[in-house]
Amino acid sequence: MLIDGLQRTFRRRNPAYGSQMLEAQAHSNLKTLLRQDESNWPHHLTLSRLVGRSLRRGDRTLLRLPPSPGERWWLGLLMPLCLQPSSAVLVLTESQKRRLLQVERPRLQNQGFRLACWSGASPPPSGQIWLLDHAGLIRAHRNQQLQQRSLLIPDIDQLSSRLRRQMAVRIDATHWEELRQALPQADQPLLQLYERLSRQLFREAARPDARLRLDGSAVQGLRDLLGLLGPLPSPWSELLATNTDQWASWAELDHQLLQWSWCLEPLEPLELLPGLLRDNPTLMLSETGETSRLDQELQDAEATPDVTASLREAELEEPLPLFAPRRQPLPNTEIYAQHLLEQSRRLVLGQSGLTIVLLDDSSLRRTLTAGLAAEFGVRVQEQTTSPESNGVISASWTWWQQNQEQLPEPAQVIVALLPIASLSDPLTAARVERLKRLGNDWFRSLLLPEALRLIPAALAPLRRSGGRLAVLDGRLRGRSWGDQVLQRLEPWQPLQRLLPD
Repeated sequence: MLIDGLQRTFRRRNPAYGSQMLEAQAHSNLKTLLRQDESNWPHHLTLSRLVGRSLRRGDRTLLRLPPSPGERWWLGLLMPLCLQPSSAVLVLTESQKRRLLQVERPRLQNQGFRLACWSGASPPPSGQIWLLDHAGLIRAHRNQQLQQRSLLIPDIDQLSSRLRRQMAVRIDATHWEELRQALPQADQPLLQLYERLSRQLFREAARPDARLRLDGSAVQGLRDLLGLLGPLPSPWSELLATNTDQWASWAELDHQLLQWSWCLEPLEPLELLPGLLRDNPTLMLSETGETSRLDQELQDAEATPDVTASLREAELEEPLPLFAPRRQPLPNTEIYAQHLLEQSRRLVLGQSGLTIVLLDDSSLRRTLTAGLAAEFGVRVQEQTTSPESNGVISASWTWWQQNQEQLPEPAQVIVALLPIASLSDPLTAARVERLKRLGNDWFRSLLLPEALRLIPAALAPLRRSGGRLAVLDGRLRGRSWGDQVLQRLEPWQPLQRLLPD
């Protein structure tokens, strides 16, 4: 290939190519590629220069990107890696890895650019990018295989949650049976303990999908018993190694089979992986804007960025029509469900485009969906990727974030509940209790910042479509912290009346 041959010749004649010229060469090559590519994202060239600069300097860089559908950062990220792939580790989800290997790399190869990738469990030969999922990243860090390699981490805001899921320990009924077989001398005590826990959990369960915290004397008794016995099979050995102060523990119940699973996840996974972000040059991409929660996580991990850059898009700076009446009821009041239904009916009535209704409370979401379906029929569905053109989709904030690329841009978004995590969630409750013990303001240091960083990406499709936003959560106007949410919604303009399309 002509471009590939020119790259090799340039490198041979210019030994300093891989350092001081990386930004310029990435910019130039990408500019050539974009003349033949259909992408019109305005930040490709700027991003490639910033990525090239970070790789050349070996520093810690945080790039804040505007929320965009389809992960449009790929070309800007990959072009410098085509030119200087050595010692780079690219941390991807499985879906991102498939996209890289099936779409982005062939796209580059068709234009003459070679991207050598390595997916093995051990470090690659020189000149290849090491592709790791989050489980692989944990394993490589614990085995000291990263060794000053440059880490490239898209979606840095989700790093903690993804690490948390990979580090999770899950114990079900099968594991209890395996434990009893491995420790026949403790068969009866283990069986009695399991049955006692089962009776207690099913008696306390308020609803079939409840998640109940597991702690107290029974759990401690089990830990004490296991500590006295011989070698334990997996995952019991992992359970015994967990520090109760650093892990959340809960039960998930199956009412049909009358069985339950014991789940454990670390409260702050980066604390259990010390040095992961501190000891390696790191390039981080964020699409949530400036958030205090990410800043705090990086500070706690001793990974405060050396360089921070923010890229913006003009279309996301247009004022958003906002309908948020004052004196709306609070979510903990008896009339709130009826308030949501009545206001949502008004908002959906006369709409010719897609409506997204966001709330994380699954029970309330089902109730609201059923009420709207009684009024508007089959156009109302819960978490579907195949709506009618004037459909109404009720969804959790996470589901909408994960699936918005597959859906048309909405004509309106109704925020039925702001994404403040509930203390009924065992993981949230455990994280809050830990902050209380440390004397921290758990709401303003955890719950509110994590809610705020969900908002920009959730509303980006709405800004692009020129639609309207309605917030029906009375806390927006009724709580002092609501001003921070309004600031996060900027720019916006008040919408005093509802008019049909």
